[in-house]
Amino acid sequence: MHHTFKLPDVGEGTAEAEIVAWHVAVGDAVAEDQLLVDVMTDKATVEMTSPVAGTVTALHGNPGDMATVGAPLVEFETDAGVRQADAPPPPVAPLPVETTPSAGVLAAPAVRQRAANLGIDLDSLHGSGPDGRIVHADLDGVLAATPRTAAPTPPERHEIKLTGLRRRIAERMQEAKRRIPHFAYVAEIDMTELEELRAHLNATAERTRLTVLPFVIRAVVRALPDFPQMNAHFDDLAGVVTRYSAVHVGVATETEAGLLVPVVTQAQQRTLWQLAGEIARLAERARTNKADKAELTGSTITITSLGPLGGLAATPIINAPEVAIIAPNAIVERPVVRHGAVTVRKMMNLSSCYDHRVIDGADAAKFVQRLKTLLEHPALLWLED
Repeated sequence: MHHTFKLPDVGEGTAEAEIVAWHVAVGDAVAEDQLLVDVMTDKATVEMTSPVAGTVTALHGNPGDMATVGAPLVEFETDAGVRQADAPPPPVAPLPVETTPSAGVLAAPAVRQRAANLGIDLDSLHGSGPDGRIVHADLDGVLAATPRTAAPTPPERHEIKLTGLRRRIAERMQEAKRRIPHFAYVAEIDMTELEELRAHLNATAERTRLTVLPFVIRAVVRALPDFPQMNAHFDDLAGVVTRYSAVHVGVATETEAGLLVPVVTQAQQRTLWQLAGEIARLAERARTNKADKAELTGSTITITSLGPLGGLAATPIINAPEVAIIAPNAIVERPVVRHGAVTVRKMMNLSSCYDHRVIDGADAAKFVQRLKTLLEHPALLWLED
């Protein structure tokens, strides 16, 4: 019996989804509920499983292709190739002339297709199935008896198609860079006192280890009441800027699949250790591909940091529809002039970019200078106004 598995609605009325990876091939025997394919929509990857047990006869689409909801994805034979009389056969690629089977050879369409793909002449085989039918095990025997040849020399070029999350990232970055006029600003910050405080807290408090990020978020939270235009979204099509009182901080996180931005919600209500714990929790969920849509959306301002790999400066791309992004760079010891004498201090450049359509350069500079004051004098991070 022939069965066609069509792409179901994967949620939120999505009209299409991208094929990310196939887990079966034509000719494979699959069990009911066996994983067939991964598809992606709006950052969420969904695993599609088989509704029936049978043999795969056709796959529709390659990784990177978009599949429409309701369109065929996988076709099966569910009873060793016996097809209903009124059901049309699935599309099968023409067999090469040298492997065209004679009319006397008994084999299911899936076996014929697999033999064609492998270059096996069915006329040369004696089937082990009922009435001499050639089955997949017969093809496996041919493969096992075929001497292995030396691996070919790797090609000098290797083309990699962008698919799944990697393609979504590329599209979002391109769109943000194309539509947003970025204004960049970099300030040098003396992190010596803050680093001494951070080391002391990590050595004496039995809590989540503090990185620099919770302190930077705390500084952003303290500064935003005086610069509400930074904690906003800009709908350029409607020409509307929406400012937010709550601070939902996106924390750019590198994963094996690419860059994700989990969101620390209500950052203004969290303590330093609560911020550290939530950053660690979200980073782990993102890196293990467990973060859900709610944890990956809704940010009002983003912080991106490469830690020791942060370099001297950066020009990060704004996470649209936000209007500002902050990028702490690496902390390094440098000689600086302090009170008329040269001394070694722990210095860090703080890079940032702003949507120049709604953020003036002077306001961006004042905002960063406020962050500089808070980070250089960390007691101010907890001093009430």
